[in-house]
Amino acid sequence: MKLVLAIINRDDAKAVTTNLTKKGFSSTRLATTGGFLMAGNVTVLVGVDEEKVQSVIDVIKEFSHARKQMIPTTAEVGYGYYPAMPVEVTVGGATIFVVDIEQFERV
Repeated sequence: MKLVLAIINRDDAKAVTTNLTKKGFSSTRLATTGGFLMAGNVTVLVGVDEEKVQSVIDVIKEFSHARKQMIPTTAEVGYGYYPAMPVEVTVGGATIFVVDIEQFERV
């Protein structure tokens, strides 16, 4: 058994989890924050058999989209840094981890 952890942009979270459910996968959704912009993300957890991992990843890839976003000069980007000019950054997409599960029990 494997655990797929996907950190995705909150704008894509509903599409990802809805389509995972349509494909028959159960998932747990956690609100998380982090990254360069300290923006809202969602971490999706999916426990699956090893042969189904690629199907889960395919759904996440299909419904998680990278996009460009402008950061205004009035926004703090972290650590007290304010850009002198607007900065274009790429947000969205997904970061996916697949880990082994040693034991699984439903209680």
